[in-house]
Amino acid sequence: MSAAAQRPAFPFTALVGQVLLQRALLLAAIDPAIGGVLVSGPRGTAKSTAARALAALLPEGAFVTLPLGASEDKLIGTLDLEAALRESAVRFAPGLLARAHGGVLYVDEVNLLPDALVDVLLDAAASGVNTVERDGVSHTHDARFVLVGTMNPEEGELRPQLLDRFGLMVELGTPHAAAERQRIVKARLSFDADPQAFCAAHAPEQHALAQRIAAARGALGALAWSDAVHERVAQRCIEAAVDGLRADLVMLRAARALAAFEGADAVNPEHVDQVADCVLAHRRRATAEPQRSPSAGEPPPARGEKQAQAMAAPDSDWGELAPEPVAARPVKGVIPLPAKKR
Repeated sequence: MSAAAQRPAFPFTALVGQVLLQRALLLAAIDPAIGGVLVSGPRGTAKSTAARALAALLPEGAFVTLPLGASEDKLIGTLDLEAALRESAVRFAPGLLARAHGGVLYVDEVNLLPDALVDVLLDAAASGVNTVERDGVSHTHDARFVLVGTMNPEEGELRPQLLDRFGLMVELGTPHAAAERQRIVKARLSFDADPQAFCAAHAPEQHALAQRIAAARGALGALAWSDAVHERVAQRCIEAAVDGLRADLVMLRAARALAAFEGADAVNPEHVDQVADCVLAHRRRATAEPQRSPSAGEPPPARGEKQAQAMAAPDSDWGELAPEPVAARPVKGVIPLPAKKR
């Protein structure tokens, strides 16, 4: 085995300045049905490091990376149809979803992935199963994993329909405090100098955190949502003007996962408030101001203002512009057509 394969992952408990990301990843690990975590941020903000660190805390420890050029068969697996016809048996070649079962499936630059693959990923992450169908032959297997997708906003955005299907979202930024930057760099240098010794120093914290995750998973079923929790969730979603009810469901699951992680006896509205931001970060919709016609004598809005109004309209297509008025004026020098003879 190569030295790279033997190299341990950076300890999750040693991450510096990533409190929001760590909490979102832990919630998704406790309840994978939340639907995964989308991490948005510039290069060099420890997105992949945090995902690998989370996998090391899970019992299976699987960390599977989906490359951008992967085919659908590589992702979901393939069926041997000839064997099915010849032997009346289904031969299934597992894909990345099967390999990621019980661990973390990591997709770097998910915004550059074909929409069809993103759909498959999100379906499996939310349902916990993967079904492969070919010419009337099908195979279903468990695929419960923590989906972690990352993106750099400078390289494009995900379509709103796909954004909404990610359970949680965390937006990272480059740290500007000198003290925090020094702590991050010192921790990384210490790890690179001697990974085994660095991990050994954090082993007790890692072990305790892994036990907390396992205990929280076991406690999920015993926690229910009161009417007060439902009311708080509904209020937060209404205030954010979200579309549909997926945000309500994800927020309830995330609040329950947080309560289980903290060892609480019940889910309360405070748990909702703590997870609301990462649930609504990619779903919050700015409410458009009501349109009004210009008063008599008031100049019409400028072109830039019209573009902003058109893009803010809730039912408009992206990039759609309002029609521009064209003033009619006579054209000089036009030769009239001769009258037709009767």
